[in-house]
Amino acid sequence: MPDSPEKVESVADSVRTHGLFKRFGQQVAVAGVDLVVPRGSFAGLVGPNGAGKTTTLSMITGLLRPDGGTIEIEGLNVWRDPVEVKARIGVLPEGLRLFERLSGRELLLYHGQLRGIPIREVERRADELLRVMGLVDAADKLVVDYSTGMRKKIGLAAAMLHNPAVLFLDEPFEGVDPVSANTLVEVLRRFTGSGSTVVFSSHVMELVERLCDWVSVMNRGRIVAQGPLAEVRGERSLNQAFLDLVGAGGAVGTGGEDLSWLGSAQK
Repeated sequence: MPDSPEKVESVADSVRTHGLFKRFGQQVAVAGVDLVVPRGSFAGLVGPNGAGKTTTLSMITGLLRPDGGTIEIEGLNVWRDPVEVKARIGVLPEGLRLFERLSGRELLLYHGQLRGIPIREVERRADELLRVMGLVDAADKLVVDYSTGMRKKIGLAAAMLHNPAVLFLDEPFEGVDPVSANTLVEVLRRFTGSGSTVVFSSHVMELVERLCDWVSVMNRGRIVAQGPLAEVRGERSLNQAFLDLVGAGGAVGTGGEDLSWLGSAQK
């Protein structure tokens, strides 16, 4: 079991990991991650495919046991105080599985009751979330009939229903249409504006640059840069900074001969 540091009384960071490590067979997926997310920030965790973002978030949120290292959320050790931690976080994982034979409203009521929220309060919060998410007309439709964007919105509503201190989102905008994406962005900005924290993973640099004030860059299972967005990108765009940090510049076609046949008409 990972080390268990003592709970601290005053916490400036919502999330902090030290030496986080995970191996699958011979493959090291996360190789000693020291992640820091300040309280109240809109934080992006970025990296190329296979960098270890999803594995890292899975360990931080208690969905996957690490092989080593420590994780604290709001000063609580994730593996020593799992019930207290889960009461303080909301999670929207990639590939979210929902109870598809419930309606959107029923799904929210079910989640609220699981969280122990009084039924009257659950109903009030569900109605507000359905309205803010633009799902009032679909509230009584079965989730199985929801589009991808609607599923993301009802999933986010379920993750926010208990008013968590920290919200973890894994690729929340993947496959989402622009209208739904705009709704999600406005809800998340309102959430962080109240002092809560959002941590979301993405490989879309333009989105992270537009939304985040804090960014952590992962590559090959490690954090290679971390801090306020302006410091990480410097005078460059975040996309260029990202390419420089992960060493991805000019991978194809730098010699002029790579894929030289591509696009040639066959006679």
